[in-house]
Amino acid sequence: MSSQLHLAGAAFLKSLTAGLSEPSAPKSLGATTERSSKHNQAVIDAIPYFQEWREAARQVKTYAIANLDKLLVEFERNITARGATVLYAQDAAEANRHILDIAAEHEVKSVVKAKSMLSEELELNHVLEEAGIRAVETDLGEYIVQLAGQRPVHIVTPAIHMSAADVGRLFAEKLGEPYSEEHSKLTDIARRHLREEYLAAGMGTSGCNFALADTGTLVIVENEGNGGLSTSTPPVHVALIGIEKMLPKAAYLPLFLNLLPRSGTGQKLTSYTHLIHGATPGQKLYVILLDNGRSNVLKDPAATSALHCIRCGACINACPVYRRAGGWAYGWVYPGPIGSILTPHLVGLDQAGKLPFASSLCGACGEVCPVKIDIPHQLVHLRHRAVNEPSPMNSWTERLTWRVWAWFMGGPSRYKLMMAGVRMGVRMAKFLPWHPGKLGAWTRGRELPKVPGPAFRSWWRRHGNQYTQDQEGARSPLPPGEG
Repeated sequence: MSSQLHLAGAAFLKSLTAGLSEPSAPKSLGATTERSSKHNQAVIDAIPYFQEWREAARQVKTYAIANLDKLLVEFERNITARGATVLYAQDAAEANRHILDIAAEHEVKSVVKAKSMLSEELELNHVLEEAGIRAVETDLGEYIVQLAGQRPVHIVTPAIHMSAADVGRLFAEKLGEPYSEEHSKLTDIARRHLREEYLAAGMGTSGCNFALADTGTLVIVENEGNGGLSTSTPPVHVALIGIEKMLPKAAYLPLFLNLLPRSGTGQKLTSYTHLIHGATPGQKLYVILLDNGRSNVLKDPAATSALHCIRCGACINACPVYRRAGGWAYGWVYPGPIGSILTPHLVGLDQAGKLPFASSLCGACGEVCPVKIDIPHQLVHLRHRAVNEPSPMNSWTERLTWRVWAWFMGGPSRYKLMMAGVRMGVRMAKFLPWHPGKLGAWTRGRELPKVPGPAFRSWWRRHGNQYTQDQEGARSPLPPGEG
C-alpha cells in the first residue's frame, strides 16, 4: 500500500484499504483483548485511590492543553540549553523533510526505530525506504509486523493478532531461522538480528511518552530495552513528539507513570523508564515537535480532551467493536475508540467522518480511560458534526434520503404508505436492475429478510375482535377463596 494512501487519511469501509471491505478480526483477538482488559481492571481495582489518580491526571492534562503554547516554548528553551536541536513540523510532509535532511547531513544509511505511533502517522518507514535508507523497527511487535509487511493492529501490542506459530513461520521465511513456536527462542532470534542493526545504524528514532516543560526532559517508557538501545547507540537520535505530550512539571510525572503501565499492560511500572535531559556527549539530539492535525482538535472546544490521551490502549481492549472488527478496519494509525475520536480531527471529517459511528456507545471506553476522556460524548459530538457539516458522507443524496424518510415517519398514514411500498419493493427486488445483491457494502455480508405475512395492523383489523373474544373465553375464574 502506498504511503500516499495512508497520509490521505482513513478510508473507512472502503475496499482501497486492506482489511476494510469485510472488517473481521482473528478470533483470538477478541479473547486476548478481553483477557487483558480484565487483568488490567483487577490490578486497578486493588488500588483504592485509583479514581483520585484519574481525576488528578485529568486536571493536569486539561491545564497542559489549555497552556500548550507557553509549555512548548518553555520545553524548547530548556532542552535547547542542553544541546538539543528543536524543529517544528506543521504536518507529516514537513516532519519527513526534517528527518531526511538530518539523515543527509549525517550520511545516514540505516535507521533503528524505537516504538512510535507518531512515526506510523508519518509513514516513516516508506519515506526512508524511498530515499534509499534502511529502516528497522526494534520493538518486537513492530519488528514482526514489519517483516510481515503489515500495519500494527494495536497501539500497545502491534502483533497481538499473530500466534507464536505465525511468528515462527515468519522468522523461518524472512530470516532463514529454524522454525520454532517457543517464545524464548523467538525472542532470542529477534534479539540476535536486532543487535547487529543497532551497531550498524547511523541514526535512531524514538517517540516520547511525556515531555516535561520545566526541565526540558524526554520521557520514554518501554519493556524490552530496545528504546534505550535505539536512542543511545547510534550517533544521531531523532525524537518525534506530538505537541500534546507536554506536562507542565516533572513533579507530575510519577502520577502518569503509575497510570500508564497499569492501564496499558497491567504492570505497576514498565521495565525501563528513560529520562533524556539533552544531547549525550558525542551524540546529536534532534527533537521534532509535530502538529499534524492536533491544532484542529484545539479549535473544537468540545473535543480538546481527545488530546489528553496517553496511548495506554485501555479503551481499545475494552471495546466490543474493536474485538470484532480488528485494528485494520479503522483505516489509519489509531484503532478503537481513541481512533474514532482522534482520527477525524487529524485527517478531517471528509476522510474519517464515518469512524465515530463505529461504536455501540456502550461506554466501556470512557470507564477505563485513565485520564477520564469522555469518549462516548466525544463520539456523539463528532457524529453531530459529521452529519451537519459538508462532507462526502453528508451528500445531497443522503440528506434527501433522510428528509424523505422523516416525512414518511411523520404520521400513521404516511408510515402505512411507506411500509406498503417497502413490502412491495422487497418482493419485486429480484425483477429490478438494482437487485439487493448489487447494493454494495450493505448487502455484502447480509441478505434482505423475507417478507412475512400481512402487516399486524391489517391482521388486527380483520381478526382483532375475534381474538379478543377468544382470549376472554379462555380465562377461567379463580377457585373460591383465592384472588
